[in-house]
Amino acid sequence: MPTRSAEAEWKGDLKNGKGTIKVESGAFKTDYDSASRFETGSKTNPEELIGAAHAGCFSMALSNELASAGHDPKSVHTKAEVVLEMKDDGPEITTIRLISKANVPGIDEDEFMEIANGAKEGCPVSKVLAAAKIELEIELES
Repeated sequence: MPTRSAEAEWKGDLKNGKGTIKVESGAFKTDYDSASRFETGSKTNPEELIGAAHAGCFSMALSNELASAGHDPKSVHTKAEVVLEMKDDGPEITTIRLISKANVPGIDEDEFMEIANGAKEGCPVSKVLAAAKIELEIELES
């Protein structure tokens, strides 16, 4: 399996500085700053990027698990909400909420939930983020 990489550069102090983030493939390069992370801002932030990675990973993992169980997923859409809270020792990602809808004709709810929870646990991004509480809210569409 290949090793993937991304880069970030930060210039200045935390409050007034700014940075850039880019991925190895060249598909993504953007700015980020403190305001976009700890307040409101128009740039990206690490939590947003973690959310994108987790949503993408879970959607792929669930589709794979469904297909492996003999079901044909028409679509899986996932939103990841990454909660950053200020703790006594500094900011901490405390929760990741996966909110997902899947269109899987012919599957019953119990089997679907079992497969979905297995995908949540087995997704490589879930495994690496296991220090945070990872929640799954998922809906089976007809």
